[in-house]
Amino acid sequence: MFGRARDITVSIAPLSELDAALPGLVRKIRVLDALAWPDGVEEVFLQRWRAGQAELPRVELRPRDHSADIAALQDFSGRCDEGHPAGRYLAMTARSYATAGRMLGAIGTPDFTRYSSALYRRPDFYYPRLNLSMLDAARFFLSTTDALLGGARIPVSQADIPADAFAAWMQPELDRFFGPGRITVVLDPTLAAKAIAGASRIRLRASALFSELDKNQLLQHEAFVHVATAQNGALQPNLKSLGLGAPRTTQTQEGIATLAELFTGSMDINRLRRLALRVLAVQQALEGADFIQVFEGFVAAGQSQEESFRSSQRVFRGADLHGGSAFTKDAAYLTGLLGVHTLLRIAVRDNRPDLVGHLFAGRLSLGDTVRLAPLFESGWLKGPVHVPDWAADLSRLAANLAFSAFIARIKLDVLDLEVLMAFADEHEDDASASIRARSHNDSNPLYKP
Repeated sequence: MFGRARDITVSIAPLSELDAALPGLVRKIRVLDALAWPDGVEEVFLQRWRAGQAELPRVELRPRDHSADIAALQDFSGRCDEGHPAGRYLAMTARSYATAGRMLGAIGTPDFTRYSSALYRRPDFYYPRLNLSMLDAARFFLSTTDALLGGARIPVSQADIPADAFAAWMQPELDRFFGPGRITVVLDPTLAAKAIAGASRIRLRASALFSELDKNQLLQHEAFVHVATAQNGALQPNLKSLGLGAPRTTQTQEGIATLAELFTGSMDINRLRRLALRVLAVQQALEGADFIQVFEGFVAAGQSQEESFRSSQRVFRGADLHGGSAFTKDAAYLTGLLGVHTLLRIAVRDNRPDLVGHLFAGRLSLGDTVRLAPLFESGWLKGPVHVPDWAADLSRLAANLAFSAFIARIKLDVLDLEVLMAFADEHEDDASASIRARSHNDSNPLYKP
């Protein structure tokens, strides 16, 4: 597969130079910042919609010229030794940023969606070996929760914590996990999401109101996964580029973070449905639905008007608001969740606990965790410093994964309550029959056990 110490030694010098150069080459390619909408768009749209005069948000779509950055990244990837696992990582990361640069240069055009789909996939991208798409997964989650709710709606957690108060609560939690002053919380009025994590700070939408449920959910998702993996990557002695949030790692990053919510009990049914609804909304936009139609779909699904606007905004960032295109990043959450969960199941099955550590040692893709394994084994790459409790306790993680792996074998499509009751009654009848038989024999003087 890959060479060991001999190959590593030969490539150390050029790798160190390339590793040091890459952050500077990608510094200007900031996807979410480039796609942010200006203040005031939400208020104007909702005011007109409530008045029965809905019109598409007025957002100027400005392509970004990253041609010089793309050329530099192409040259960079050509200088990487892709026969070496670290060299391949650097080359693939550079190409990922180059694709993101092309996407930002195509804002508002059909090519924007093409590049976005290359980075994050489309909801209807079909995985033949799995016999499903993420669109199938989203529909399954929604139909299952619809059946569970029986037409009723579970009220959302009351969101009454202002962003500044939430930040004041979060800061001591970050200090306890990472060390005092290493990670800061800042308020940002331009965010579409409630929170976004970088390498050393977490941005909160200044106008957002947070709930008690948001506390652990955001800590687990943004801080203990996104920030932790960026910090761990930056602490690597030989490959600090593992701290970069490259677009190619988005699926895995969001997969780990979403799984963290599930394993720590931080995800409620509304959060799960919100993730699934976004996947459907991306597909609807790709198939021609405009911003207003997607927004009204979210409202009809039970989201508030404000949340529906922001969910629709996520879908149409950088895309034509008339429909037919979309920013497909929200399709990556379920794809990543499936991939990370499967990787962890394999790691437990094959007694590869090291793969769990690889996931947190930097911002890696699923493939990186395996391709870079020889470098971890040699000590050239180091294990993670910051690991959340749910992943650090391998015995607890293995129990969760073992149970979920087995329970997945039970096919609900062949079960209903009548079949389940027949199973239960059969067991109870057998037990009762055994007791009756034993009682009868105990009273029979001819019976000798």
